[in-house]
Amino acid sequence: MAETEPFPTGSGAPRNDPRALEKALGLRVRQLRRQQDLSVADLSAAAGLSTGMLSKIENGQISPSLTSVHSLAQALNVPISALFALAEDRQDCSYVAAGEGVKIERRGTKAGHIYQLLGHLLSGDLAIEPYVITLAPDALPYTSFSHSGTELIYMLEGHLAYRHGDRSYDLKPGDTLLFDSQAQHGPETRGEGVIRYLSIIVYPRAGGSG
Repeated sequence: MAETEPFPTGSGAPRNDPRALEKALGLRVRQLRRQQDLSVADLSAAAGLSTGMLSKIENGQISPSLTSVHSLAQALNVPISALFALAEDRQDCSYVAAGEGVKIERRGTKAGHIYQLLGHLLSGDLAIEPYVITLAPDALPYTSFSHSGTELIYMLEGHLAYRHGDRSYDLKPGDTLLFDSQAQHGPETRGEGVIRYLSIIVYPRAGGSG
């Protein structure tokens, strides 16, 4: 019986690299070797491995045995966990229980704009800031927000006219707006009652390659 494909999602993101762990381990071994000014021949001799084997490990081409990993850690004088540091960085996760997100209330020209941060990640090339934004009854309009990256707005409650650049969009619950956030944008006019929407901002982290 043919092997079935994993259940697909609607995302166009590529599948995870099946050798991601091996590649992260190999990259870390190469980093540590270079930091200690060791050649491939130096490290392979110290770890009791062939140069060909070490080259394949550094290039993520094979899954080394625990014995080989232990030997490399000893030769590099680091704990085994240090060899998997890059792999662990890729498993960053943030959990925020209901109502426990950090709240920020804007002052001045942005008075009445209440932000609740829903989580944050510490690593990766992209920074992601997810907020639930509530506009208080006395909230002032503000259409001059501008920052790097891309922003997605998903309307949760209420009625809002939201401006992006030279256009204004009439948002009601269930509507979505996705835009380049370098253009000036922000809530322009509001309806009655509670106004609440989800805002997710994504931008390259300083020093990242994204």
